[in-house]
Amino acid sequence: MARLLVRGTDLVVRLSWWEKTAARHRDVRVPLTEVRRVGVERDWWRALRGVARRGVWISGALYVGTRRHHREDDFVALRTGGPVVCVELWPGSPWHLLAVSVADPEATARWLHDRAPHLDPRGRGRSEQAEVWDWVADRVTLWPSP
Repeated sequence: MARLLVRGTDLVVRLSWWEKTAARHRDVRVPLTEVRRVGVERDWWRALRGVARRGVWISGALYVGTRRHHREDDFVALRTGGPVVCVELWPGSPWHLLAVSVADPEATARWLHDRAPHLDPRGRGRSEQAEVWDWVADRVTLWPSP
């Protein structure tokens, strides 16, 4: 399983040997200063944006590699069935989004959020809109109940 690490001033997506082979890519490294937002996407499939480019895509099981979305590249290392850590990067970075399945996504996202020096003050991640809609669904009744 892939891991998110901080090595010096870099964020590293550490891949296992078989993930490197599947993705046809080495460990992904970006400067921590490139991290714009960090969050947890509760539905793993929402992190899969755009079209698959290089990697292995086993429907309903495993997604490892590069995806192209609106002229930007995302790197994903996902296992299905659980939430994933999503790291959005500032424009100009080689990647737009890093999405990684980890053992404890909430704790990992908090840990990384505390270490990134140049976060966007307007938000904590991609799942904010989903949280707003969940709040609305919990509190708004569209049709009267009998």
